[in-house]
Amino acid sequence: MLILIILEDLSIPGNTAFTGKGACGIINKRNQSTKNEAQCMLTFEEKLAIIESFPQLQRKNVSLGRVNFHYEESVFDKKIVVHHLHPNGNGFVYAGRLPEYDSDNKGMVNIRDYSADALRSLVQSSIYSLSDHTEADAECSTAEGERWIGPEKHILLLVHENDLWNVYTGLNLEASFESHEEAEQYMQEEGFTRM
Repeated sequence: MLILIILEDLSIPGNTAFTGKGACGIINKRNQSTKNEAQCMLTFEEKLAIIESFPQLQRKNVSLGRVNFHYEESVFDKKIVVHHLHPNGNGFVYAGRLPEYDSDNKGMVNIRDYSADALRSLVQSSIYSLSDHTEADAECSTAEGERWIGPEKHILLLVHENDLWNVYTGLNLEASFESHEEAEQYMQEEGFTRM
């Protein structure tokens, strides 16, 4: 008998061990699904729809029905964000500049068992890692709040809003915490120090 548990949300204050969530389970920082049911895997069409929702990416059809997605505005030589998305659901996303992901020697992460939220988050992070951050970082540096600097000189902003402590990467909300202490602990665990 197979029992399938659908997870809509997992809120564990101060827990940074999980990076993705959704109907197919939880993807941890080492890209290992805590669930392994084939029924949960997103279909090729579902993955395609998520990836095509990023207007920055250009679709390139390749052999055997596989699809690549390029980020032409990359400030690096690397332009391929999604590599060989296959009709069987297998594929790879570039995470070579994202130390929180366990990538192969080409900087790719296998997305076969990723949930919708985890896939969306990885693609967004990949695009951001290949982007020119000066505009977003400039907005972050002029906003009110605590500035934290971390690995590779990334800047995060900690802002107290509506009884929550929100962490922003540029204009994007990274995380929310109920207390300043939880937010501070998160920042320190991620290798950030207050500026």
